[in-house]
Formats: sequence, C-alpha cells, structure tokens
Amino acid sequence: MRFIIYGVGAIGGTFAAALTRAGYDVIGIARGRMLDALKRDGLLFRTPQAADRIRFPVVASPAEIAFQPDDVIFLTMKSQDTAAAVLALRDAGVRDQPVVSAQNGINNERLALRLFPNTYAMTVLLPADYIVPGEVACYGTPRHGICDLGRYPHGLDDNVAAIAAALDNANFAAFPMEQILRSKHGKLLENLGNVIEAALGPGVRAPDVSAAVRAEAEAAYRAAGITEWMDIGSNEPRRAGVLEIVKIEGIARTGGSSTQSLKRRAGSIETDYLNGEIVLLGRLHGVPTPLNAALCALAQEMIGTGVQPGSVTPAALRERLGLAG
Repeated sequence: MRFIIYGVGAIGGTFAAALTRAGYDVIGIARGRMLDALKRDGLLFRTPQAADRIRFPVVASPAEIAFQPDDVIFLTMKSQDTAAAVLALRDAGVRDQPVVSAQNGINNERLALRLFPNTYAMTVLLPADYIVPGEVACYGTPRHGICDLGRYPHGLDDNVAAIAAALDNANFAAFPMEQILRSKHGKLLENLGNVIEAALGPGVRAPDVSAAVRAEAEAAYRAAGITEWMDIGSNEPRRAGVLEIVKIEGIARTGGSSTQSLKRRAGSIETDYLNGEIVLLGRLHGVPTPLNAALCALAQEMIGTGVQPGSVTPAALRERLGLAG
C-alpha cells in the first residue's frame, strides 16, 4: 500500500510525515514555496515530543506519478481546490484506487464520486499548523489526531479496514464508521466557527454569535432531511486519553485552518464550503441563512484585503451580522 498525499499542508503534512515514519511509502503533491522547501530540505515535523526532519518524494502534480493499483490517495487540499484536483487525478490515470477526502465540508466527496467509484470520507480531528514553508506542527498527543473513515456515502469494506490499520500504526486513532456522514455533518457544524476565529483572532470568543450561526445551520439541516449528526466538539468522549492539545516548546499555535489561511496570505479561504454549505442548503430548502451568508462575505473581504487574524472586534462582528443591541 502506497499513500499519495495530495496537498501537503497542515493536515497533509502530518499524514505524510507520520505515515513515512511508520514505514509506509508516501508521495506528496505540493505547490509553491512548500514544494520548493520539501524538495530542498524535506519536512520539519514538530510535535510535543520532538522535531524531526522527514523526507519523502514530492511532486507538483499527479501527472508526475505512475499510479499503481494499490495506491491510496488522500485529498488534503482546501475544498475550493478539489474540483481541479480530482480532474488532475483522472487525467493522470487514477481509476479504481481508493480516493479519501480528508477535508472539511461535505462537498468534496460528491466531486470525487463523479469520477472515482471507490470514494471514501474521512473526518479529521487534527490540531496542526502550517505557516512556514517546509514546516508543520502537530499539537496532538498521545495520538496525532482522530480519524473517522467510511465509504461514501455509507458502508465499510476491506479498504476501510486497511487504511484504518495504517493510520493506527502511524499514531492516529482511526475509527471505521459505516454511517460516516453523521461524523462529517457534525464536523461541519464545528467548522462554522473557523471564520469567526479568523475574524476575531484565536482565543477571542463571541459565544452568542457562534450559537446563533449554529442554530441557523441546524435549521437548514432539518429542512434538508439531515436529522442525525455526531457531536465531535471539544467534549467528544473519544478524545479522553487519546487526543490532548498541548504546547510545543518554542512555537505558538496559530489556530484553525481559516486563521492559518489568513496568516499565510494564501489568497483563498474555504468558508464558501463551510458556512457556504449551510447557505446552499438553506436556499435549496427555503430556510433563511443570513448569518452564514454574511460570514461568507466577510471571509472574502478579509482575504481580498489581506488583513491578519483578529482584525474584527466582537462588537463589530455582531453589528455586521445584525446581532448587536
């Protein structure tokens, strides 16, 4: 079994480093300054226990890979880049190999399933940062993270079992899950706060805003016939003794994926596929979603102006969303 990690950032970099260290063959697909740094120096993988230089082959596109029947492909790019990525995989000769969406949101699997019969969904709880090209920090211990995995849209098979076993060997806690969308829908609700954190800055809370945004999303879920989802927030019982977020000496945690996109000046942000998914469900099923729509607009404004995380005060956010007073 060989792993193709398509998108070597915080999540993809952690998978690539951990699987390589566990003895698996890994090829990374990266771009820009990250690609240059990986080719030159390998990946500096920081954890609470150590900082290791991990080397694995890395290319700029799937076209540079001679795909094998036993390859497993992890999609770890942001959702806004998935459509182009799956087309590139198809053009490079991927057909029946397992394609695993290890991404936020619930749109990526649908894009992959159009092209690949063996599509899998993975919910990833993984506290990792990518800010400096060539470096990834993972703050999870004793396991790097928790991974729920199943066929998309539902089911289990031998591929799920084999991938879960490999992840367990690489220091993740992997949970095969027949109804994987219950986990993915729960993670989406948690990810609605990513843009709020990016706007306010890590550690700054606006619980009334978060609660109102989530309530709007749950109403859209119910209208769409989505009635069951897992609560996978900070109180998720599987975290006990498995996943604790701790400090790494000499560096400070940046925050969630949207906060990292702002800080890195990435030029794009995945809010349209998180809060925007709620907006889409609302429009499809006749449920107003003005708060999530306003957060999508705010995200695009922040990316467009190049502001850093923490540029918006809680009071200004409430006013923008019509929650002030």
